[in-house]
Amino acid sequence: MGGRMTSTRHAAIVLAALSLGGCANLERHNSNALSQSDDDGYCQAQGGPQGSAAYTACRKNRDVAATRSDRMERTHRDLAERMLNGQ
Repeated sequence: MGGRMTSTRHAAIVLAALSLGGCANLERHNSNALSQSDDDGYCQAQGGPQGSAAYTACRKNRDVAATRSDRMERTHRDLAERMLNGQ
């Protein structure tokens, strides 16, 4: 029975470490200033000049995607914190 409890603890530690590693990776690649300039360049290339309807739609779509990504990152961070706190 003691070996089983140790295996469960090891599995929980490994899972927490993997979760935190994923969060660190998301944090490193999610720079807001870089994202803004990337969005501008991308939407100009795909949708046309600033102010055009296609450009505006592109920026809106990119903003929605960024909001979803931020929400997902926050959810992963909260999950990792709860796991570390044993909840």
